[in-house]
Order: sequence, then C-alpha cells, then structure tokens
Amino acid sequence: MMKKKRPILSSIYMWLVLAFFYIPIVYVVFFSFNSSKSLSNFTGFSLKWYEEMFSNRSIMEAIFVTVAIAVIATAVSTVVGTITAIGMSKSKKIVREAITQTNNLPMLNPDIVTAIGFMLFFTSLRISTGFVTMLLAHIAFCIPYVILSIMPRLRRLDPNMAEAAMDLGCTPWQAMWRVIIPQIKGGIVAGALVAFSMSFDDFVISLFTTGPGISNISIYVYSNVKRVNPTINALSAIIVYVVTAILIIVNVIPMIRDKRRGKNYEALTENR
Repeated sequence: MMKKKRPILSSIYMWLVLAFFYIPIVYVVFFSFNSSKSLSNFTGFSLKWYEEMFSNRSIMEAIFVTVAIAVIATAVSTVVGTITAIGMSKSKKIVREAITQTNNLPMLNPDIVTAIGFMLFFTSLRISTGFVTMLLAHIAFCIPYVILSIMPRLRRLDPNMAEAAMDLGCTPWQAMWRVIIPQIKGGIVAGALVAFSMSFDDFVISLFTTGPGISNISIYVYSNVKRVNPTINALSAIIVYVVTAILIIVNVIPMIRDKRRGKNYEALTENR
C-alpha cells in the first residue's frame, strides 16, 4: 500500500509546486486584458492597457535600456567567459583552482553586497553613474555564470584534440574556432541564455549602479508597485509572451533538426 501511495503523494506535491509557480503568472496575464483597473474583478476584455503601455514613454525607455544592456552584456560576457574558460582548461591546476574560486565568489555573494561594492567602486573613481556603469556591472556579474556553464563541457573534451589539430596544420586560433568551439557550443549557448536572463531580471545591482533618468524594467516596476498601475500587468504579460516564444523556438528547432538528420540518415541507408 505504501508503494502505491508514494507516487500519488509525489504527483500531488509536484502539481502543487507547479501551481504555486504558474498561477500568479496566469493571473497577471489574465488581468492584463481587464477593461478596468481592478486586480480582483474582471469587468471585460480590453487591450487598452497594452495601448497605454506602448504610448508611455517611460516604459518604452525602460524596455530599451533593459534590452540594450542585456544584449550587450550577454555578448561581451559570453566572449570573455568563453575565452577565459578555454584558458583555464589549458592552465596549471593551481592557477585553475585560484581562478575558479575567484569566479565563484561573485555568485556566492548576496546581490546587495555586490551592488554596494560596485557603487563604492564607481564613486571612488568619481565616475558618474548611468547607462555605462550599469552595463559594466552587468557584464561583471554575468561573466562567472558563462564560465560556470562552459567549464563542464571543457572537462569532457579530449585534451589532445587541439594539439592534434595544430599538428595537422591549424594555428592555435584556428584550433580554437574549428575544434574546441564547436565541441562546447551547447555550453556557450547555455551560458549566454543564463547571462541574458540574469541581466534582464536584475534589480538590486541595477538600482545601485544607475544614474538619474536611467532605469530598466525592474526599477520602473519597483517605482510604481505601490500604486495600482495595470500597464505593469501588460508589460509583465509581454515579457511572458517573449520568454515563452524563445523557449518554444529553442526547443522546437533542435527537434526539427534532429528529425531532418534522421530522415537523411534513413535515406542514405536505403540508397545503400
């Protein structure tokens, strides 16, 4: 009897956890179409909050700052993190362990500590805070996540592959691009996605490193959370739509690619 009860209890627990995570998201999306400002009474279907959101200059500027910083920080941190991870894999054990411990420190630190550190750093150098300081802070805290995503892939690589490529005539740069990078492509993509989500979602570090007139989505939502503002529901719903579309694309494209490869393989075997 106990063996039959355990799967049922685990299934109930799983569904409760999923409901806890997804019901608030569905709630926000549902009331983003409400015709009134009420967040508890649905009075009718309307798109006016989406229209007000797109006509609100502050929201559009916050979206632009958020996306621009997230894209630039992702690109820079992915390149720097990939090169650093490859360099660590070819370094001595002592150097590799020292860099690994240093890399783990920003992830173990609370965000408030990192944010205060960045603020004091920019203040001590008399750098006026704004878009550039926020961007530099995002790049700095995204790089460790990229390195952490790539290092497991590098550990599984044959260490002699790059040397074999150079023995066959490749330069070190060609060996990295044609041999190592294709083998760790999955880790690079995963690191880039983590870096983008961390930058897009960040609030604490952004709040301490921004300047007057520069705010991302998190800061804008925080400044308007104490009053009823249905345009925030519309903004949150659009973020959910975009994230869902990205997840579908990321998962569907590999499936289509695998199916095509399977069909091509079957066609080749039949021809033989």
